[in-house]
Amino acid sequence: MYRVGDLLFYGNVGVCQVIDITPCGPEGIEKEFLYYVLNPKNQSCTIFVPTHTSTYMRSILTKDEANDLIDTIPTVEIEKAPSHSLNRMEVNYKESIETHDCAVLLKLCMTIYAKKEEMQQNKRKLGAVDEKYMRRAEDLLYGELSAALEIEKDAIPQYIQDRIQGQVRL
Repeated sequence: MYRVGDLLFYGNVGVCQVIDITPCGPEGIEKEFLYYVLNPKNQSCTIFVPTHTSTYMRSILTKDEANDLIDTIPTVEIEKAPSHSLNRMEVNYKESIETHDCAVLLKLCMTIYAKKEEMQQNKRKLGAVDEKYMRRAEDLLYGELSAALEIEKDAIPQYIQDRIQGQVRL
């Protein structure tokens, strides 16, 4: 069970902080169970979640785990586009997002980014499906790295670049 103040990764919302654990939920919701009261880090809302929920929840990465993940970037093997079928590609992207695994999200971001660079070299634009899933994967990944490293989300790309170039060793 999580405690008040804990940061966790919740479903497709991303990083949330547990601000309360209470036996009562919002008006009209069953009150025989305990609820986590979650404050998403990148949204302005409050989420009430039964402590026994089947929705995916886990502790966020530690600072060391976040740095270790970033350190793997030069060795990540970028995949070619998963499929020429738009539907199959979207299914692959969605499956990657739903793993809630930072290494998988990182690989997805890098794969789509490589595709974007290739498209730009051919004077073409990245497709809407690619853009959508790259933004979503970056949002979830950067949100978790931001919380783990205790730096602003907007500073994550520069932090990654600096760390890969050996300028940051924390």
